[in-house]
Amino acid sequence: MLTVLAWLCSSMLLSVSGGKLPEAEMEIDVLHRPFLCHRKTKYGDMLLVHHELYFENGTMLYTSRTDGDRHAMWFTLGIMEVLKGWDKGLQDMCSGEKRKLVVPPALAYGKEGKGKIPPESTLTFVVELLNIKNGPRSHESFQEMDLNDDWRLSMQEVSVYLRKEFERHGYPPNDTLHENMVKDIFNKEDANKDGFISSREFTYKHDEL
Repeated sequence: MLTVLAWLCSSMLLSVSGGKLPEAEMEIDVLHRPFLCHRKTKYGDMLLVHHELYFENGTMLYTSRTDGDRHAMWFTLGIMEVLKGWDKGLQDMCSGEKRKLVVPPALAYGKEGKGKIPPESTLTFVVELLNIKNGPRSHESFQEMDLNDDWRLSMQEVSVYLRKEFERHGYPPNDTLHENMVKDIFNKEDANKDGFISSREFTYKHDEL
């Protein structure tokens, strides 16, 4: 389901244009990097991470290893699914690598804050990358969805893929939700409105990430 949500969210990416104010600076420290690195993270990849969150004074607020459901989290890098500081600070990272990110308010929760996090808080995250997978717009993902190998996706093929994703992540089947998601996907992705999503329509925005 995360793949599906990331696919839908990718249409909300903002283009980078001139006249934009410089982004706030953040501190990135590599705490551990494995000797062998077969692949580095890039925008569009799905990452599995454990993380710890600290206030600027060193007080720990959260650790995914013991708090909540104690599970590592999956997210897609570069589509604003997580904090801007994470999208910026977790690029070119190896599986098994651990980083410390000191994230200023502008790249975290800003003037509003969130929950126990006060407004204008500088936060420190210790993030360990456990796994990297192809993102929702990779060529491999397209091939997985293209059941008849005709280089285009039908509504039926997308629907089958959605059902598998729901099952894989433990969600109960929901025909109405699946149907609405398929319609939404085709409204956004079927550029020429021929009832299919071609490989070009599918991968085009991925190339811009």
